[in-house]
Amino acid sequence: IGDLERILARIGLRNARPRDLARLRDALAALPELQMAMATLDSPHLASLANTVSTYPELAELLARAINDNPPAVIRDGGVLKTGYDAELDELQSLSENAGQYLMDLETREKARTGLANLKVGYNRVHGYFIELPSKQAESAPADYIRRQTLKGAERFITPELKEFEDKALSAKSRALAREKMLYEELLERLISHLGPLQDSAAALAELDVLSNLGERALNLDLNRPRFVDEPCMRIEQGRHPVVEQVLTTPFVANDLSLDDDRRMLIITGPNMGGKSTYMRQTALIVLLAHIGSFVPAASCELSLVDRIFTRIGSSDDLAGGRSTFMVEMSETANILHNATERSLVLMDEVGRGTSTFDGLSLAWAAAEQLAKLRAYTLFATHYFELTVLPESQPIVANVHLNATEHNERIVFLHHVLPGPASQSYGLAVAQLAGVPNDVILRAREHLARLETTSLPHELPPAQPGQAAAPMQSDMFASLPHPLLEELQKINPDDLTPRKALELLYTWKTRF
Repeated sequence: IGDLERILARIGLRNARPRDLARLRDALAALPELQMAMATLDSPHLASLANTVSTYPELAELLARAINDNPPAVIRDGGVLKTGYDAELDELQSLSENAGQYLMDLETREKARTGLANLKVGYNRVHGYFIELPSKQAESAPADYIRRQTLKGAERFITPELKEFEDKALSAKSRALAREKMLYEELLERLISHLGPLQDSAAALAELDVLSNLGERALNLDLNRPRFVDEPCMRIEQGRHPVVEQVLTTPFVANDLSLDDDRRMLIITGPNMGGKSTYMRQTALIVLLAHIGSFVPAASCELSLVDRIFTRIGSSDDLAGGRSTFMVEMSETANILHNATERSLVLMDEVGRGTSTFDGLSLAWAAAEQLAKLRAYTLFATHYFELTVLPESQPIVANVHLNATEHNERIVFLHHVLPGPASQSYGLAVAQLAGVPNDVILRAREHLARLETTSLPHELPPAQPGQAAAPMQSDMFASLPHPLLEELQKINPDDLTPRKALELLYTWKTRF
């Protein structure tokens, strides 16, 4: 069954093409079998849909009788209606189509009558039908040959008999085309008179199509029925991402989610590629599928009604509109903070990473506090470990993390959600997996070691009156000399022999 709603819209506008009617014909032919299948289902709603779909035996028979099995794309050149649909059209088409045989017979007769072996009978759109003779034989043409056109090396003639046939054949072709177009328009008018019921049937078929698809997916993808409750909650056991699990070659790691009136927000930490975004998106997909009436990819799901799903995920820009990546991120965040309610689901993934560390951390912290105040169901993924102290001041906030482990200096992602904050982000390990050069990784580890010993504590005490403000992020990096410079400062050149100095240069060269 094709896209009936679009086909019927074209019919209503009287610009439906022949292949649209062919698809409608095939769809109507399938309806009786569909009705038989629906009759065995014990469901009042499906019975109502089956009744609305109905069958249209008269229209089905009309289109089967009228439209060729494989009609052309347009009506312009004819060939759309079947032989036997209209007697007058068949007669005109027969006259036009038999012209070829008549011309072959005429050529044979004229060759025999005139004795001119090179005589040919032909047709073109400009001059119509003609008898052609080479220039040398044109003088031998019979007296009833009337000159029609002179070519280089040939002459073309017409005879009274050929002229009479031409008038009849050419008019038959144009009249057949006009007749076919008129019959096609009459066919459209008959369909338009049934347009209302047909559109209702198309809408019911569309709903059946969706329900059938959801049923098939529920069976083949191991989906289960969600349960809506009045109490505010969102409890998912062994939830899965319905797309990701289909493309994985390894088993998908399912995870639980539990939110209720006393626990509205999860601060999600863990390594890059650890599964934070997948965990958040699968939650949104499960909620969305539940609200459209589908079964969901989870062992069980119990939730209250959600009014909207808000997302701040990924990075994109609007350079043509003059908006940077960070501006787009903040616009999305602003929309969420202005419109989220206690019945909304909010996904916040890495807010604040498009600006300096302290600016981004401050914005992410304040946004999380505001969402906690709004009491929206929120999944807040971040690499700002400072945010993991939020549960101390916000009882409705809880920490969870996706775990990973290191084995032989390699990171192994376990993709399992556990309570509490993560211990680290494993950013350097992920960079190594991505193929960042090893000397860059080694240098990054040296920077990291210095940053961890010289950077500010996670909770910054407010500056007291008369005290200088906390140092900015740039000061942290400015205080980190290159390791080579540190070593040079410890060396007294006067104590080095030329040989030791040369060995030291070779050592530094291998290290840097």
